[in-house]
Amino acid sequence: MFSGIVEETAVVTAIERELDNVHFTLKCSFVDELGIDQSVAHNGVCLTVVRIQDGQYTVTAMRETLERSNLGLLKVGDEVNVERSMMMNGRLDGHIVQGHVDQTAECIAVEDQEGSHQYTFRYKFDAEMASRGYFTVDKGSVTVNGVSLTVCNPTQDTFQVCIIPYTFEHTNFHNIQVGTFVNIEFDIIGKYIARMNALSKA
Repeated sequence: MFSGIVEETAVVTAIERELDNVHFTLKCSFVDELGIDQSVAHNGVCLTVVRIQDGQYTVTAMRETLERSNLGLLKVGDEVNVERSMMMNGRLDGHIVQGHVDQTAECIAVEDQEGSHQYTFRYKFDAEMASRGYFTVDKGSVTVNGVSLTVCNPTQDTFQVCIIPYTFEHTNFHNIQVGTFVNIEFDIIGKYIARMNALSKA
């Protein structure tokens, strides 16, 4: 479980393919605090640490994860938003994030708002999935590349988010431009409400 409050960006130092799996090796400031089997969110995707060596750590992504997220597009040198799993003894500063990315969305506009930035993203709309809670609502929560954000101006297949300077500088949002694909996770609370509503009508 995560909060969507990114700790920092890690840098991809190596990528190794093994059958349908891909092993990503990364470097960040808290490598020495990690342990084998620990969960770390990478651009919002929960992955397990499988190796720690020479000040770097390795995680493995399987085919389903690569197809559903933007991790398959990563290259050596890319920045990845990382967050360790949430400790249940403090404030929940973001929102409940599972680390289970639902799909990708494409950035279709970036607007400089004299200090902050407004991003518009478009995702593939599916009516059946929307009936199960896979959609955005105005002022609701959405996770973009692992960052907990508030939705603005949602349509059937687009939404906007506003990024303050701190978030812009300390996450990989500063690398997102028109045409960039990001990972999105819809709010789990919305999914539960949609499921309960469907069961009440059954």
